[in-house]
Amino acid sequence: MTDSSNQDENIKKILATSKTIAMVGVSSEKKEISNNIKRRPSIIVMKYLQEFGYKVIPVNPFAVGKKIQGEKVIEKLEHIDLPVDIIDVFRPSNETPVIAKQAVKIGAKVLWLQYGIHNEEAKEIVKLANISYVSNKCIKQEYQKLFLKVNPVFPALKTI
Repeated sequence: MTDSSNQDENIKKILATSKTIAMVGVSSEKKEISNNIKRRPSIIVMKYLQEFGYKVIPVNPFAVGKKIQGEKVIEKLEHIDLPVDIIDVFRPSNETPVIAKQAVKIGAKVLWLQYGIHNEEAKEIVKLANISYVSNKCIKQEYQKLFLKVNPVFPALKTI
């Protein structure tokens, strides 16, 4: 994906043909931050995607069995029992090669790394398996830009 319009077309196709998103690193409620849980970017993005018809599966080993946005939290990608189109990652860049290997193992179609996240090794792992790679982009903002024709300055901070 080199030029911007081609990249937009590819992302639009990904979002239009995907139904199930595994969100790795979605925030879970912790006692010390319980008042702020609904403001966490991953929660905002998860709720937004659900409102537009996506099935979003939260993946967080520290909250297994709990519910986030009405969905049961899964420990790891291998434990998801339905096909996953997009793996949306809210984890540090250095953790993404392991997540990329898991994406290959479960047959995901896209590895999507949120703002500020990019890793060449992860990119190579998924490319070799013919899995699409998107990095350093907010899936919520891309949806807004490509389908709703809006371009918020702070996409993760927009209220729901």
